[in-house]
Formats: sequence, structure tokens, C-alpha cells
Amino acid sequence: MTRHAYRAALLHALEDPCRAPAEAAWAYHEDGLLVVEDGHVAAFGAYTDVFPALPPDTPVTPFPGKLITPGFVDAHIHYPQTDVVAAWGSQLLDWLNTHTFPAEQAFADRAHADEAAAFFLDELLRNGTTSALVFGTVHKTSVDALFEAALARDMRLIAGKVLMDRHAPAGLCDTVETGRADTEALIRAWRGRGRLGYAVTPRFAVTSSDAQLAMAGQVAAAHPDVLIHTHMSENLEEIARVGELFPDARDYLDVYARHGLVGPRSVFAHCVHSTDDALRRMQRAGAASAFCPSSNLLLGSGLFSLKQACDCGVTVGLGTDIGAGASFSLLHMMGEAYKVGQLGGEVLDPLHAFYLATLAGARALKIDDQVGNLAPGKEADFLVLDLAATPLLARRTGAARTIAEQLFVLSILGDDRAIERTYLAGRLAHSRDRTPPSRALYP
Repeated sequence: MTRHAYRAALLHALEDPCRAPAEAAWAYHEDGLLVVEDGHVAAFGAYTDVFPALPPDTPVTPFPGKLITPGFVDAHIHYPQTDVVAAWGSQLLDWLNTHTFPAEQAFADRAHADEAAAFFLDELLRNGTTSALVFGTVHKTSVDALFEAALARDMRLIAGKVLMDRHAPAGLCDTVETGRADTEALIRAWRGRGRLGYAVTPRFAVTSSDAQLAMAGQVAAAHPDVLIHTHMSENLEEIARVGELFPDARDYLDVYARHGLVGPRSVFAHCVHSTDDALRRMQRAGAASAFCPSSNLLLGSGLFSLKQACDCGVTVGLGTDIGAGASFSLLHMMGEAYKVGQLGGEVLDPLHAFYLATLAGARALKIDDQVGNLAPGKEADFLVLDLAATPLLARRTGAARTIAEQLFVLSILGDDRAIERTYLAGRLAHSRDRTPPSRALYP
């Protein structure tokens, strides 16, 4: 057995703040101890409570002034779009044609996919993201490359090959038959290996025929441990186009529902313009939404109402939506979510934003029994956050009176520099190469 303990301030979410009182939603210890055994959390609590029960030969790494949290969970991201981050353009449909589709065609080449996958995963870890739900491209090789790289890093990653058989460049279109064959082959090859999972991934209703959407629903039904991952109600022009293509559907959600794609394993990115009725139908089905504030702002898609989704009972995780999203950092996304709320007349509590980036994302991805917080028994994916990573951050967090104030400052001023260390299953996966302080700094 390998055992190691880490001393710092500790924070994790316990419940959805939309549905639980504040005292039940969080656990925070200003001086805490996290104990990891064989890659799993063995104890999480106040130092004075946990340390006396620790076997005397247990190594303790102290991080004075630092904050340990669960690793972040990105509920929606496109790894092939890494090279179009910060691309100038118009709104969604034009942006796809101008930037996304040309970039994705390169992923037919395995060497390109390998290089991009390695960079993408290292960038996630550098920004404190330890789990993610990821789009590949239409090419099977793009997903093989991503899964191989994630397996080598022991990341908890869920991904899928894009299904797209119309209204896209010829080099990015598959067919109902090839889409099924590639998807089933990828599920057989990768699902359940290490900490990997699969998601059936139609891009969105515009680029899949009825026959392909029906096939996607059939494959998902045949594999009850895979997710369904797609886009919905992101942009008004997109919604109008879906209405033209599916005139008999009640709404955008119904397009997916009639093909068996709405259920407890479904994650719909964006949902910016969803009605109360659609959100309540999602809630009854157990489907989740990924809130992607940065890309919604950059593409001018609109303002997602977190309050509306909460009032309708929908589980909402936080996504970067790289490459329309402007950053890999879920700290940054917490700040962007706050700004979206301000524009929409909603005030987002910093602790709620933190929940979206951790436990809520794990719940949306149906991996909250394994990650999302640092409850004993869960996989030890965690971060060491440096509250003084920059002079301004140090000045502002040093003046903060509560953990909520510190989190808010981190969400506005923080970025990858605030991620001092990232651990995967108790193993150091990223470090800024700073030597931890001596244990003697603690009394």
C-alpha cells in the first residue's frame, strides 16, 4: 500500500447549492489534511481531526497558504479545435465553416492527431482539468489518438467520434453505415480501459440525417454504459435551421428525443435558448446541460440562464468549449459564468461556480461516484491552487475575508499560473516545478 498526506486548506462540494442549504453544500477546512492511499482518497478533514489517526510513517507534504480542491471537470470541449482558439469570426454557423471544419480535416492524419492530442491533454492538466467530455472529429483515428494519450496519462476521459453525414465538407462526412462501424469499433477498443469512457457523438441536428440520428440512438441503447454528447439550442440561426430540417419536430430537443437520444446519459452543450418546457423535459429524462459561457460570448450566441436551468431541475456542468471558448481554464470559465449572469440579471455565487466546475460536471458525466469531490473512496484527482501566483492575486486573496471571496478573486484573476500542482489518482501529473515548503513551516 502507498499512502501520502497533504496539508493545506481544503475545499470541496457536497451537494447542489440550488437544492441544499449552504452548510450542507460545502466542506472547507482552513487547515486540513488530505490522505491518499493507492490512488484513492482515504481521509479528508481538519488537520487536528485527521492527523492523530495517521500511521506514524506516513509522509506529509505541506502546502502552507495553498488550497487543495478536486480536479476540475470540463463538461464540453473539442480537442481538434485547439488550433482555432482566438480565431476571429462571425457567429456559429459561419465560424464552423470558416475555422472549425478546415482545422478538423487535418485529423485524418494520425501523426497530426497524436501531436494535437498530447498538447491538448497536457494543456488540460496545466489548467487543472482532470476529467473531460471531449469531441473528436469524424475520423476514427482522431479518437484512437486521444484515447491512447489519455490512457498513458491515466486520465478520466470520455470522448467520441463525431457523426456527421450532411451539410459539411465531403472530407468530414461519414455515412450511417461507416459511422456505426467506427463508433462500435471504438467502443470495443477503448470503453472501460483505464479510466476511459465513450460518448456517442452526433455533432448537432443540422449535420446528421434522421437515419444517422436513429443509428446513434440504437448504438447508445445497445451500450448502456456510454454517454450521448451533442449540441443544442446554441444559436438562433442554428435553431431556425433545425426547424427547417425537422419541420415535424416539437422543438430542438424533440429532434433528439424521437431518435432515442434524450435520457439520463445525455449531455447537451449550450441550451442557451431553451424554453422552460424543454428544460423540464430534460430534467424528467435525467439529461444534463453543459454551460459554456466563454464561447457563448465570443460567438454572440446569447446568455445562458443558470437560474432558469436550476429552477427547472436540470443538472448543469461547466464547459470551456475549446476552440470557440477562449481558455482551457475552468477558473476562467467560473469568472465568465459570473459575467454572463450579471448581463442576464443573475448573480452567481462563487461557491456555486466552483460546484459547476467540479461535482456538477462529474454528475453531468455520470462519473460522480468516482470523481468530483474528495470524499473518501473516490479517486484522488486533486489540485494544489496557489492563491499568490501573481502579485495582484496575492494582494487580493490576502485581503479576502472568506473562502467565497478567495474563490471569486481566483475566478476573475486566476489562470494556469494558479495551478501549482495537478494530481491524477494520487500521482503528480503537472507541476510548475516549485519545491514544496519544508514541514518545519508548520508548528
